[in-house]
Amino acid sequence: MTAEPTAPYRVLARKYRPTTLAGLVGQDVLVRTLTNAFQSGRIAQAYLLTGVRGVGKTTTARLIARMLNCERGPTPEPCGTCAQCTAILEDRHVDVLEMDAASRTGIDDVRELIDGARYVPTAARHKVYIIDEIHMLSEKAFNALLKTLEEPPPHVKFVFATTEVRKVPVTIVSRCQRFDLRRIDADLLVEHFAGIVAAEGVRVTPDALRLIARAADGSVRDGLSLLDQAIAHGDGTVDEALVKGMLGLADRTAVFDLLERVMAGDLKGALDEFKRQHDAGVDPGVVLADLLELVHWLTRVKVAPELAQGAAVAEAERQRGAALAQRLAMPALARAWQMLLKGHGEVRVAPSPRAAAEMVLVRLAHVADLPPPGELMALLAGEASAAAPPRGTPASAPAGPRAELPPWEPVAAAAPAAAAAPAPAPTPARAEAGPAQPRSFAEVAALADARKEPMLAAHLRSNVRPVRFAEGQIELCPLEAAPASLATDLAARLLAWTGRPWKVALVARSDAPTLREQAERELEERRRKAAQDPVVGAVLQAFPGARITAIRPRGSATASNSDEGP
Repeated sequence: MTAEPTAPYRVLARKYRPTTLAGLVGQDVLVRTLTNAFQSGRIAQAYLLTGVRGVGKTTTARLIARMLNCERGPTPEPCGTCAQCTAILEDRHVDVLEMDAASRTGIDDVRELIDGARYVPTAARHKVYIIDEIHMLSEKAFNALLKTLEEPPPHVKFVFATTEVRKVPVTIVSRCQRFDLRRIDADLLVEHFAGIVAAEGVRVTPDALRLIARAADGSVRDGLSLLDQAIAHGDGTVDEALVKGMLGLADRTAVFDLLERVMAGDLKGALDEFKRQHDAGVDPGVVLADLLELVHWLTRVKVAPELAQGAAVAEAERQRGAALAQRLAMPALARAWQMLLKGHGEVRVAPSPRAAAEMVLVRLAHVADLPPPGELMALLAGEASAAAPPRGTPASAPAGPRAELPPWEPVAAAAPAAAAAPAPAPTPARAEAGPAQPRSFAEVAALADARKEPMLAAHLRSNVRPVRFAEGQIELCPLEAAPASLATDLAARLLAWTGRPWKVALVARSDAPTLREQAERELEERRRKAAQDPVVGAVLQAFPGARITAIRPRGSATASNSDEGP
């Protein structure tokens, strides 16, 4: 007696392929649009399905073929039992032709398709041409397809699928109704996989399902392939440790431990933890990739703490992640991301990936406790200001408490006599004050002079129009002679000089006068008022051609202004 042959095993990705639109996971926009289109009879002549691998492009194309040819009539809910649906499901329908553009890329293949499109269907209502990976067609093949695609016979429908929509000519895309199939969220994948393992009668822990969903990266087919492999590997029981060993992943707890040690500057502990993971068989590149993923997740949690409460996040990971995100500053996370990203590329090309990964951890541990660049600049500027003698103080003067800059004077008041006059002794209260804060745009220009930045001071006086000044904020309108980097240079120097950040914004147009124009107007007004004095008027009349060259306060020994301006 011979035993009956057993049916061949069908992998989960094929066994649980959706047979209705409602079975498509995570593609609500596509499902709603196609359902409404078929119910209202607004069926397009061609559809273009795009998306990453394993999100349901080919499955949707075959569903559209069944929806068009089901004996119920064009319907969004094909029966699945009629002769048309059964033949399409079994890939043997004569009027549904599926072509792989990756292997049939030439113009002759497209010409054969176009010639067949002229004939009416043999058994179905519509001829449906499904072209997978259409971006692989040659340029001549695309050109040959254009005219038929634009005005196909009424009995012909096209369904294209591609993972590289940017490689498809826009002339083809514009003739199709395009659907972008999205990646599937990890929460939906976990829920979908849980239903499948329940139907299969297999025990898979929730943590194992979360790992598989994360490794699937939004692809249902990839996730089902991993689930199939895990079930075979576990012989009916799948847990988190089994999936980690199968995928070569580092323990999530170990990734947290490693990142905490690195960010705390514990280099020895970090290297010991890395060695333990390496000895367990985890690839160095995978370790850095896990650290990158964790840093990215912590950054998102810091911005939006509710992300830590997702269903795909384990309880231990939720608690540790929220605490770690709260402890780490955003600049530290951003710096860790940049260093790990660069290090991950080094590991891939290094002769010894382990050594390269360890050097990345060494660099990251050494800079983990450094302050942000802005704080460093302010600190260095403060130290430099404390070490330098006050402006105008002789080099042989005895050391004393650092004096702050004098109160800012208008531009017209700056004179050699004032510069030569001895500076008043600083009072104790002023010596203990913090960096001086400018209270007007003129004081900013004077501060640039005091800090020995003559070029910057000259640009601020002559080549920009001050629009608005507030505490910590400046708006300028640059003239043609102003350098392009003026705003960033001024903000950086103000941060160093005042110890606080300044926002310097540029506006396109303004009628406000420059500081030099203001000073010239002020000087001209003072000359006009001086000329109205009876004594000065009499002198001007007595000496034809005489003019006022300088104006100074009564009792001053030297002139403070001249025709040259301030």
